[in-house]
Amino acid sequence: MTYTSDKLIHFLNLIDAWLWGRFLIIIMVALGIYLTFRLKGMQFRYLGYALKLAFSRHDEKAEGDISQFQSLMTALAATIGIGSIAGVATAIVGGGLGAIFWMWIIALFGMVTKFAEALLAVKYREVDHRGQMCGGPMYYIRRGLNWKILAGAFAIFGALSAFAGGNMTQSNSIADAMFDLFQVPHLWTGIVLAIATAAVILGGIGSIGKVCAYLVPVMASMYIVGGLIILIYHYKMIPACFLEICTTAFTGQAMRGGFVGASIIAALQFGVARGVSSNEAGLGSAPIAAAAAKTDVPGRQALISMTGVFLSTMIVCSITALVICTSNVLGDFDSMGRVLNGAPLVMKAFRSVLPGGGHIVAVGVILFGFSTIVGWAYYGEKCIEYLFGEGILIYYRAIFCLIVLVGALLSIDVVWPIVDIMNGLMALPNLIGLFALSGIIIAESRSFFDLVKKEKLQK
Repeated sequence: MTYTSDKLIHFLNLIDAWLWGRFLIIIMVALGIYLTFRLKGMQFRYLGYALKLAFSRHDEKAEGDISQFQSLMTALAATIGIGSIAGVATAIVGGGLGAIFWMWIIALFGMVTKFAEALLAVKYREVDHRGQMCGGPMYYIRRGLNWKILAGAFAIFGALSAFAGGNMTQSNSIADAMFDLFQVPHLWTGIVLAIATAAVILGGIGSIGKVCAYLVPVMASMYIVGGLIILIYHYKMIPACFLEICTTAFTGQAMRGGFVGASIIAALQFGVARGVSSNEAGLGSAPIAAAAAKTDVPGRQALISMTGVFLSTMIVCSITALVICTSNVLGDFDSMGRVLNGAPLVMKAFRSVLPGGGHIVAVGVILFGFSTIVGWAYYGEKCIEYLFGEGILIYYRAIFCLIVLVGALLSIDVVWPIVDIMNGLMALPNLIGLFALSGIIIAESRSFFDLVKKEKLQK
């Protein structure tokens, strides 16, 4: 059972539409284009090297709290997650298949933005009284620009976003999946999730990093393999799906079954908003994990962080979108007569080909969602620590676990607008900071790329 209010949903959707209608989209795309131009398309030139670093390099002797791989997995836990499954489904239902095209575009430019965020996060990180690394937008805005109010604004919105996108979305989708498959009441799912979350986050970033380093590769591999099997089964339909994704991005999408259709503006809005929710480029969350990584120079970890956008959006989100399209389930209804949306839509798409395919998605949602919850718990914790100090963290953790339970009981129509709004408010101070620090980003990047060239010549 979930709880909702039509007036609340309408109000949230109005704020969501204003925030993501043009304002943030223009800023994000402008920053991505500017950095792509100034750094000569580094996200394309260094992608292969970045992927190699992500899965092979370990700087255990460097300063930091967790390995580079654990840092990437912690960030991916918050990106290759519900946003790559339920988020893609809600983007398609709200904006049509054309939303996926804009999700791709924002990801391509978002790669260089993610690189810039992580670069600054490592450069300006600090060590707290417990000997743990602290970094992220609030630190590079304060230390790099001395704009304390803007830094504080990011920390406030970052903490709120941890409760929304990093918490309620995940528990809501997990609860929906458990109810759809096993008829487990949302309340019981919420209680179990809250207890499991408490057990992990009490161990701090070391515990979170270890859990994510184990869960993320397992769940990602399982989901990707299942999705590829479905795409191989429907391989003849894949070209038509790509064509539909690209054309409806500029023409809008007509009605299909229970799907009421979507305009070009809707495709753009949902594609960008859900894309950012999935890959977090420009949001400012992933740099908090990057700052904890053991690395010799900022640029190295920045490249590793950049791969998260490619892996989450260009691979996992694309698989989800193509599975929905080729399975022809868009516009179908559930047993209650409602248009399928979120995780249940993806589960039906998987079930259409694979016996027990819904279970693959359900397990993926559960593991993805849980790892995302613990990853975002760390992000929110660092924002709270920045604002109020270390003494309040025990209370934050208790409230965070309680919100896990609340999220499981809410309607998906309430949860996603809240997520978009909090993400937008969190992204704004970060994007302003990135623009203001772009000169330092460019100088640091060029210095790092010269170092990489020298290392290659010495081999």
